Amino acid sequence: MNYRRLGKTNYEISEVSLGAWQIGGAWGSVPDEDAIRVLNTALEAGVNFIDTADVYGDGRSERLIAQVLAERPEPVLVATKTGRRLQPHNVEGYNRKNLTAFVERSLENLRRETLDLLQLHCPPTEVYYRPEVFEILVDLQRDGKIRHFGVSVEKVEEAIKAINYPELASVQIIFNAFRQRPKDLFFGLAQTADIGIIVRLPLSSGLLAGKITRQTQFAPDDHRNFNRFGEQFDRGETFSGVDFDAALAAVDALRLIVPPGISMADFAMRWILDHPAVSCIIPGARNPEQVAQNVLASDLAPLSGEQRQAVEEIYANHIRPLVHHRW
Repeated sequence: MNYRRLGKTNYEISEVSLGAWQIGGAWGSVPDEDAIRVLNTALEAGVNFIDTADVYGDGRSERLIAQVLAERPEPVLVATKTGRRLQPHNVEGYNRKNLTAFVERSLENLRRETLDLLQLHCPPTEVYYRPEVFEILVDLQRDGKIRHFGVSVEKVEEAIKAINYPELASVQIIFNAFRQRPKDLFFGLAQTADIGIIVRLPLSSGLLAGKITRQTQFAPDDHRNFNRFGEQFDRGETFSGVDFDAALAAVDALRLIVPPGISMADFAMRWILDHPAVSCIIPGARNPEQVAQNVLASDLAPLSGEQRQAVEEIYANHIRPLVHHRW
């Protein structure tokens, strides 16, 4: 496992870390024992950074992480996210009372006195234009409840606005072979501002693992079944917002350029890691076998110029007209 600096936090984190959405919910049922095995396997592979959220299983993901970490000796950094518990999820809900209560709940779930990294969880765009929200986060930092704070965004424009707040330490964003816009402008700005970049959905909801077909059936409680058109949350969170059939055609094209002996998933994650602005990727996993496969991406050699160009051409021909202007 290789490690990279997470911006101005100065945390040295595993470049392949772990996203804990799957072990919380919305990806089909994952029993507690499987979730615990996923976490232990990741830590044994050198992962030292886990990303979760207070809404993943209504706190289940946070509590499982705390349970596992209580039994392990190595130091592990945990980032959580907050804000999506609001009902309705609106700008007015991002106030001192609510954010403080959410932070205290996460502290209890994670059995910690201080959160390593707190991220606003894809708030409404207007939140980024309200300095008073970020002043609340600064106060929580001064009070010792959080060490650092960042944002998880849907759109590049939100990320660019967020990094104007000088105390902000990180941005979590969707970036993969099917969502390439962040590298056009945002990555350079983030590097200049010393912002850590956490890449979520590196496999585009599993599409870039190359195993999903038109016949694949998803469980009723899997967001790939119920959120393809943004019925429950932003459409871009499911298959990167790409039409399913168009995405599968792009997968078929990508498969032709994956070298022998390398899985499509590791090829897709290596492509992301070849961008030096990226601090880490946070693929999720439903079982230990997926964790073991994911971490291999850290040890792969960088892709060749020809391979990178081929990925660009596939994006331009199959994906760019569908999503580039939207996120």
